[in-house]
Amino acid sequence: MLLALILLQGFSHALAANHGSHWTYKGPHGQAHWSNDYPDCGGQAQSPIDIQTKSVQHDPALPPIEPQGYRSPGNGAFTLLNNGHTVEMSLPPSMFLRGLPQTYAAVQLHFHWGSRGQTGGSEHQVNGEAFPAELHIVHYNSESYANISEAKQRADSLAVLGILIEVGDVANPAYDNIFDRLKNIQYAGQKVSIPPFNVHELLPGQLGHYFRYNGSLTTPPCSQNVLWTVFHQRVRISASQDVTLSLRLRLLPTPPDPSPIAATSLWSDAPSYIQVPQPTLQVKSLPSFLGPSSAVSASFSPSTLW
Repeated sequence: MLLALILLQGFSHALAANHGSHWTYKGPHGQAHWSNDYPDCGGQAQSPIDIQTKSVQHDPALPPIEPQGYRSPGNGAFTLLNNGHTVEMSLPPSMFLRGLPQTYAAVQLHFHWGSRGQTGGSEHQVNGEAFPAELHIVHYNSESYANISEAKQRADSLAVLGILIEVGDVANPAYDNIFDRLKNIQYAGQKVSIPPFNVHELLPGQLGHYFRYNGSLTTPPCSQNVLWTVFHQRVRISASQDVTLSLRLRLLPTPPDPSPIAATSLWSDAPSYIQVPQPTLQVKSLPSFLGPSSAVSASFSPSTLW
């Protein structure tokens, strides 16, 4: 899987994951060995996938995604954390999703991107194309479960929005709410508070155009209980914002006296993308030139153009 923030191999042993075990992207605890400690990682419903648009299925019953509370998430500050694998921002339960089988409350968002010099860092691909980065917004089924801890091991528990990010000429000010503070969390374990802002502005404009499938978490424990919505429309950030995302996080334990470290020494090679069997993907309204198939489905309006 193409996963964003790559751990420095020399320090990966210091970073622990759930259940008392730790994982990396390469080496004895790398992706090829994840299933030894996390059996779901060897399952048949693993994410991410390479979405083949010629194989999508049209599902006219799919409604648009309706984020609630995203524009005004309350007065409480967000917490931005360098967790050693990625940068993660907490979200309040007053943010939730409608347009899914149940109501799903927000928990956190995080990014995936590649190392320096890597052209693609997104997890999902479209027709074999990877994108510079990907944003995931994680939610849990709040109708059935009291909190994420109770929900995360259940079959119908999680819903994740996937936003593919591409690079353009103009900066995206919504993303600067996060990127401008990365300098304060350069080392694993560091965190900083962020004043609340309009999270809806991180999303693409066309929320009714998306791919839908049942998959998994993309890192251990790889739980196969995620309802994925990957938006067709990309979000754009500037080249300078992309560089900021790539260079400011060390993903290392905080040293006693933090000092600048050459960014070029902090990245291992990105792990290889693993192709998994295509699940059923759903589309809301199918363009005429996308033929039906049994593989993938997505949601689009009749005027959608690829």
